[in-house]
This record gives sequence, C-alpha cells and structure tokens, in this order.
Amino acid sequence: MVQLSSLAAALAVGLLPNLAVAAGLHEAAVAKGKLYFGTATDNGELSDSPYLKQLGNTADFGQITPSNSMKWESTEPSQNSFSFAGGDAIADLAKTNGQKLRCHALVWHSQLPNWVSSGTWTNETLVAAMKNHVTKVATHYKGRCYAWDVVNEALNEDGTYRDSPFLKHIGEAYLPIAFAAAAAADPTAKLYYNDYNIESPGPKATAAAKIVKLIQSYGVKIDGVGMQAHLIVGSSPSESALSSTLSSYTSLGVEAAYTELDIRLKLPSTDAQLAQQSNDYRAVAAACIKNTDCVGITIWDWTDKYSWIPDVFPGEGAACPWDEKLVKKPAYAGLLAGLGGGSSTTTTTAGTTMTTTTSSAPPTSTGVAQKWEQCGGLHWTGPTVCVSGTTCQKQNDYYSQCL
Repeated sequence: MVQLSSLAAALAVGLLPNLAVAAGLHEAAVAKGKLYFGTATDNGELSDSPYLKQLGNTADFGQITPSNSMKWESTEPSQNSFSFAGGDAIADLAKTNGQKLRCHALVWHSQLPNWVSSGTWTNETLVAAMKNHVTKVATHYKGRCYAWDVVNEALNEDGTYRDSPFLKHIGEAYLPIAFAAAAAADPTAKLYYNDYNIESPGPKATAAAKIVKLIQSYGVKIDGVGMQAHLIVGSSPSESALSSTLSSYTSLGVEAAYTELDIRLKLPSTDAQLAQQSNDYRAVAAACIKNTDCVGITIWDWTDKYSWIPDVFPGEGAACPWDEKLVKKPAYAGLLAGLGGGSSTTTTTAGTTMTTTTSSAPPTSTGVAQKWEQCGGLHWTGPTVCVSGTTCQKQNDYYSQCL
C-alpha cells in the first residue's frame, strides 16, 4: 500500500496510475495468454433482450458456440438440401460483436435426420454422404470458425466406440475420413475431437487420446481435443486430475479446450453446494491456465434460465455461473479466481514506489459485502466485512466469500 504522503505527492504531479476495475472472464483469460472465454447460445434465446446484452459483453465472452443450429438435423434435414439460417444468425452475431466462433458439430450419432439414422447404407454410400455433408457445411462457414468439433462423442464410457451408423457401415475409419474432409473444406479452422467424461484419467480419456493418434496415423490433420466438462458439484475432478488429463492430450502435439462446461447440482441448491460449485469451477479454470496448450473455456450457456440440464437430468440444475434472473452466482467468482482475475502493478514516480491492485470483483459502495460476494483473497482490496447473517469464509488463497 502507498503511504499517504507518497500518494499526495503522486497526485500533485498527476502521475497516479488509474486503478483498474475487475476483469471479466474473457479479459482475465486473455491476460493469462488464453485465446478466449466463451459461451454457447441458441437461436431461441436471441429474442431475450437482457440475455442478448450480456451475451454481447466481450469483457466476459470473447467467443460463441451455437448449441444446435449447425448440427446435421439443422443443416441438412433432407439429403443434399441444406439450411444455414440458424447457424448464420449466430455466426453473424459473433462477427458483429467481435467474438470468435466455435462451430459445432459436423459428425455425431445424435440429432441426425431420419434419412441418415434410418437409411439403407453401404460403406461407399455413407462415406459419400458424410463427406458431402462435412464438405458443404464446412465450406459454407469457411474462414468464419476458429474451430470445428468435427466428430462428437464417438466413445462409450468404457472407451469402446459408440454404436452409430458411421461406425456400423464405415468402421473407425469414419473419424479420419471426416477430419480429412473438414481440413480440405476449411484449411484454417482448428479441427477437434469433442466428448464428455474425458476430463480426468480413465478408459474414456485414454480412448480419446487413441483417437488423436488414430487420425494422426492416417496423416490427417487434427488440432485439438474438446473436453465438454459437463460436471457434477462435489464429484468434479480435482485440479491435479484435470491437469494430468490435459497434459495427456497436449503431449500428443494438439491443443485442448473445455468446450461445454457446466457443473450441475441437486435441487434445491444450498449455500454449501453453491460454495462447492464455485470451487469446482475454479479448479477447471486454473487447470486450463496452467497448461500452455489449453486455449480456452466455453460454458454451455451462461445462465440457468436456458440451461439444458433440468430437461435431461430431472431434479438437477443450477449448473451455470449466472442464475435464472441473470444474476452472477458464486461460480462466477470461482471462475475469475481460477483465471487469475486479480493482479498488481508497480509504478515508480520521482523515487516513490506505488503498488496498485486490481481485484477479482469490484468493492461494494457500502463497504459491506453482500451474501455470495467476495470478502477476501490474494490482492483483494474490496470489503472484508459481510452483511449481517453471513460470515467471510475462505474458499482458497484467491477467494473468500460471504456465506
């Protein structure tokens, strides 16, 4: 901290540096050398004005992924008849906002139109149909996608290949064939294999690494592994397990990203669950920050209002960093802490050394932190007294919270 006399001297010569406000999630990620922090979105949500305003907040979101509108059933509902309106709307929005676009997903066993899932195929005819789909869709978005999830969820939990029309009629070679078609259609896009439950060591993660090696063995381009990271509060992988698995992929010469992050809990949520969720989010962000080849994190929509979780996992939800009213939850502060959202700057002026600190959340105007707000941690300069009925509880070295 600065002595009062030194502060006055600095003010007198007009050289006091501006105090930085807290960084958003994307700003914090970029400050640590990452390409983006982003979110998924879907077309039906874009008519919600308050939602759309935050979606375009590039301090938090430097990247967008369309949840559904680039999948096979949306882009090629009947054979060789293509529709890009939904995907274009989100691609155009990303361009307008100056956000990167992650494109999702070219080949997947689910959300296939009936003509694919129930068609009568031979190896030759399905290879031709798959290559045509990948080529037409990737060509349409050529130059617009930072990355494509080329093949999505090809694995069972035990590491064997998931049953699909592609596996049945083509065999495992459908993976390198799809990647080769995508590389030819859009040479500048990063090409990813994307799956869930591959964030920590186990047979599925081992099999995901084998997919990278398989594609490489064909001499075909693969640039990254996407770990969806649909996690569960209290049973999410530790930071060390996350880091170990990240390294198992990046050691193969590819980059990695968390591509669909959310962390669900049993409803109704409790203070203890939300605190644990915050720490689980922090661990994911911190693991990515520590690995040079982890390029970014995408949450699978940013608000509980539009989360997919309650529809698929009855009795569970509250998985996103913002609640249904678009208010930040403790998970937001956990992410910011994991991303290293606080920093300090030292400036020397006329023999006076001054250190200014940016915080991972702005101080409240009253000097009292409200429930859920930050109340301490490394470099924290905001309030340390909690509102009546709550106490300041340490979550980690970077973040204490009023609970």
